[in-house]
Amino acid sequence: MSETGQTMLRHQIASAFAYDKPEKLGVAVSGGGDSMALLRLLADWAASERVTLYPVTVDHGLRPEAAAEARFVAETCEALRLKHTTLTWTGWSGQGNVQDAARRARYGLMTEWAKARGIDTIALAHTADDQAETFFMRLARASGIDGLTGMQRRRTADGVTWVRPLLMQEREELRDYLRSLKQVWIDDPSNEDETYDRVKARKAMAALEPLGLDMHVVGRVMDHLAQVRSALDFATHDHALDCITVEGGDLILDRRAFWEGSPEVNRRLVAHALRWIASADYGPRGVKLQEFLSAISRGRDATLHGVRLLGGDKTLRLTREHSAVAQVVGTVDQVWDGRWCVQAAENKQLIVRALGDDGLAQLGERSDRCPPRESLKSSPALFDGDILVSAPVANHGEGRAELIFPTGHFYTSLLSH
Repeated sequence: MSETGQTMLRHQIASAFAYDKPEKLGVAVSGGGDSMALLRLLADWAASERVTLYPVTVDHGLRPEAAAEARFVAETCEALRLKHTTLTWTGWSGQGNVQDAARRARYGLMTEWAKARGIDTIALAHTADDQAETFFMRLARASGIDGLTGMQRRRTADGVTWVRPLLMQEREELRDYLRSLKQVWIDDPSNEDETYDRVKARKAMAALEPLGLDMHVVGRVMDHLAQVRSALDFATHDHALDCITVEGGDLILDRRAFWEGSPEVNRRLVAHALRWIASADYGPRGVKLQEFLSAISRGRDATLHGVRLLGGDKTLRLTREHSAVAQVVGTVDQVWDGRWCVQAAENKQLIVRALGDDGLAQLGERSDRCPPRESLKSSPALFDGDILVSAPVANHGEGRAELIFPTGHFYTSLLSH
């Protein structure tokens, strides 16, 4: 690779962290060409920027070669004077979609690893090739605008920011870079296994290239779709200001104002509302979401995605479903249900759990300004054994519960992904 090509790659790395340079940076390395190129580029950048780099490899245990590949990465990191960690997944049950299960496990293991070390940013080695393959895979599943815009360059989930600095680079460019360094890499044999959708998408792309449909064209289409998505996000945000009121952890929906929105904007708004209340990375789709929208149109009660819809003539309330949090137990000052931080006036060993029916029975007479019974049942409360000490949402006792908005306040979170 020419010096100009290497300079462009280094520029892509630097620009990914230009406005938010972490003190500690994790980097996921499998041993393949893309991740080895990212490792070498980040090693040089981190040294010059005084950023501590932490490479991590996940061994899924699904292939006999995986352990050797992890050792290869560890040896490379040792030569670069970087502290490497191998995380091992042993949770595959043999049921369901192995690729999806492995992906979820990979992100889950890396998230736990990063939080334990005070790392809030992890770099991933996805490329323009991966982006185009993702487009075709999602097109085959009849995905909408959100799916067809592809992977984001930067995304925050569960307190960790995932960055893809090489999302505009071609896979072959990165291999040219590695060849110029005389850096070896390991090709995963599953990349040629046509039982996997991603490999099928790669083959389909190659067949379509004579029509001029290559990764660059797909990339431009995805950019156009991203602009459409952005416009929809702003329209949904403005509509939310007109028809939704935030009340603690609940959302109050004005039925008349809601139905002044277009069908797509309303669909997006409700899907986001469900995700926000449930502190979920993904919202419901398809028929179930349509049925929930139908319940809204009729003013009826409904349940979806761990969220209860409490019907009414003029307004409806979206609140956390009690059964979704009935077994969630925490302690003071921990985050409960992904969005509440509960504090106590005393230093006693109290537990935090949903108020529930037993807590409601101990509340006694409630103020007219209190949220409805179903909303209170799923709200956080402080208990000393079985004795209710405080129910902050009901203004009972001296404890406090504060929403931490892990993905931003409801309105602003509509503009971030």
